[in-house]
Amino acid sequence: GVVSTYSTPSLTWMKLKEDVPPLLLHVFRSMVWVYSIITFLPWYLISGTSAKQARAKRVKARSVSPASPYRAMHSQNQLVSQLYVAMDTLDKVFAYAVQRFPHRDCLGTRELLSEEDEVQHNGKIFKKVILGEYNWLSFEETFQLAQTFGSGLAALGQRPHHNIAIICETRAEWIITAQACFMYNFPLVTVYATLGGPAIAHGLNETRVTHIITSKDLFQSRLMVSVPRLQHIIVVDSKPSSWSGLPHGIQVHNMASVQELGAMKIQRPQPLSSDIAVIMYTSGSTDIPKGVKISHSNLVAAVSGMAERIPGLDENDTYIGYLPLAHVLELSAELVCVSHGCRIGYSSPQTLSDQSTKIKKGSKGDTSVLKPTLMAAVPEIMDRIYKTVMRRVEEMSRVQRTLFVLAYNYKMEQISKGYSTPLCDRLVFRKVRSLLGGNTRVLLSGGAPLSPATQRFMNICFCCPVGQGYGLTETCGAATISEVYDYSTGHVGAPLVCSEIMLKDWEEGGYYSTDKPHPRGEILIGGPNVTLGYCDNEMTNKEDFFVDKKGQRWFCTGDIGEFQPDGCLKIIDRKKDLVKLQAGEYVSLGKVEAVLKNCSLIDNICAYAKSDQSYVIGFVVPNQKQLLSLAEQRCVRGSWEEICNHPDMEREVIRIITEAAVTAKLERFEIPKKICLSSEPWTPETGLVTDAFKLKRKELKTHYQADIERMYGGK
Repeated sequence: GVVSTYSTPSLTWMKLKEDVPPLLLHVFRSMVWVYSIITFLPWYLISGTSAKQARAKRVKARSVSPASPYRAMHSQNQLVSQLYVAMDTLDKVFAYAVQRFPHRDCLGTRELLSEEDEVQHNGKIFKKVILGEYNWLSFEETFQLAQTFGSGLAALGQRPHHNIAIICETRAEWIITAQACFMYNFPLVTVYATLGGPAIAHGLNETRVTHIITSKDLFQSRLMVSVPRLQHIIVVDSKPSSWSGLPHGIQVHNMASVQELGAMKIQRPQPLSSDIAVIMYTSGSTDIPKGVKISHSNLVAAVSGMAERIPGLDENDTYIGYLPLAHVLELSAELVCVSHGCRIGYSSPQTLSDQSTKIKKGSKGDTSVLKPTLMAAVPEIMDRIYKTVMRRVEEMSRVQRTLFVLAYNYKMEQISKGYSTPLCDRLVFRKVRSLLGGNTRVLLSGGAPLSPATQRFMNICFCCPVGQGYGLTETCGAATISEVYDYSTGHVGAPLVCSEIMLKDWEEGGYYSTDKPHPRGEILIGGPNVTLGYCDNEMTNKEDFFVDKKGQRWFCTGDIGEFQPDGCLKIIDRKKDLVKLQAGEYVSLGKVEAVLKNCSLIDNICAYAKSDQSYVIGFVVPNQKQLLSLAEQRCVRGSWEEICNHPDMEREVIRIITEAAVTAKLERFEIPKKICLSSEPWTPETGLVTDAFKLKRKELKTHYQADIERMYGGK
């Protein structure tokens, strides 16, 4: 699912430390005061700030009666289920966009100019690329390619209502494939490329696929799994010339040859809105991945709800696509863009910015060339940007650092009052803003908790709102998104116009919908975006989904929320993250992690607790630069692994973590007493986190079993 933040209120207004002589600070504040007096009135009248402030503070959702669900103010009478009248399937929505924007850019891919191996100081070899400009397909060209591909798949024996799988990186061919499948009514099975062999095989066999669409790289690294029904593999780039070990009878094609087959258009059946469009396998943060059945009408409703939260969305917007399209957040975001005539330029996490690992020094990353106006990001990527910028600030000269800190704190005060700072943005933050191309007007965050400190930092330094989203694969990623005019942090916004939210009492955790001053409880999401359930999993379907008296579907999320007076939702806990300690105190592991991830020494953290113990422990991926600096101060020497395993370093990190936890007002029993430092980062490839960088607690527990026993004294 796509889950957002556990709130940490004490960090919401985290000012940077002002290491400035009092006299200089006084002079600076006097100058700012004079500047504000002179410019405030004309700016206030021209910019329409009072209207924006009123909009940010207004009630955004409400419950008609204490027992009824919360709905957005725009959809009190009826939930929105369609973007355009009579456009109830995804192929109709796309055809309508093609009719409106035939010659505008739709999908863009950068040209690969050269690729070379670069040897690092430690002997490791990194691939470095130099990329050219974006080459664009128009809406009309994208439509033609999708149509001939769908027709070609039909010629290869793919039948309507029979599942077809895609295991592929985020690229133009992915969306072309998806649109082809929507047109020809082939339910598209999406599986994360980073899942292990058994999980991939489970998804492909459970959905009984005979055709798979993939790329050359993934074909060679991931698809050596047993899929007895498999007959055809379609490779989206050039076809491998030879392939050893492929079972007899499987044919390999490339995308272009299948499109040639489809030139003689095969008659296509029109899908119904109730037909399955996608079977999306979850990233499996707790168990084996489950296939979520998503209908055309589910996705159309979700796209309608999300689009309403992005003001001024139109054909002049440019979106950068780089998150996995097998994740509901990215797929929904790209469908929103396609339906509104926006262009999508493709990227990858390794080529996103000028500083990215695969970009050759001196050449341009994708954001610099594309200059996107819209971007979706998981908190892991925003946290990385936050830490990179803050490290650069530390390396500045004293004068530069002082200027940055004063401007940062000044802008934070102005934002809290609902004001903007055009001069600061131009003089101080323009360089930071250029990291994402310089044109970003809305950043959408989802997939995992985003800390208020990081959210505030993105607001200030990138000079654009961050829309916090909350949703799950089971609700097409759509439930709530905060409004762009609302700069407050610590909540995930009000319900979208396509969904309604109810809070159900959870006695064990002590959360009740009658709680004062804020109702609390398990979040239940209802609406046309709630999916059809899981593949071949009747027992879980009965536990997690239900239909009310009016015939509306609901999903029980397992997340605990509370509603604010303005109708915004705050995620405060998760049923599965709650552990009862020996003395009876409940610890929310997610809350502990959200607080401690703000510590600059920590790149990632997993809190852990056993019910027969009296304290919490933690596994920590430390920030290499910060820990090496700390080791130098403490005269601890050795390899990176030896430094991580050194007892003195563990003690130092615990001391720093404890200070951060006390500042953030964590309870004594919530603070980890012992930790284990991991010398290896957690990536989707290691199997310890999902593609959205959410922790896989079960895998982490298995991986660190010996350390758990050590930290709990061998019990």
